[in-house]
Amino acid sequence: MSPEVFVDVLRDALFIVILLVSAIILPSLFVGLIVAVFQAATSINEQTLSFLPRLIVTLLALIFGGHWLVRVIMDYTQELILSIPTVVS
Repeated sequence: MSPEVFVDVLRDALFIVILLVSAIILPSLFVGLIVAVFQAATSINEQTLSFLPRLIVTLLALIFGGHWLVRVIMDYTQELILSIPTVVS
C-alpha cells in the first residue's frame, strides 16, 4: 500500500467521522445555546434545565438521522472493501 492510498483512506474516514458526529452534536449545541441564553435572561441557574433538552434533541437526532448515519457508514465500508484488490495489487 502506497502512502498516498493510505492518506486518502484516512482522510475519507476522518471526514465521515466528523460528518456523523457533527450531525448528532450540532443540534444539541444549538439547543444548549438557546437554553443558556434563556437561563442568563431569567437568572435561573439550574443544571438539570440544560441537560434534559440537550438529551432529548440528541436522541431525536439519532432517531431521525439514524438511517442516514448507518447508510453512510455502510457505503463507506462497501467502498473500502471493494477497493481492496486495487490497493493490494
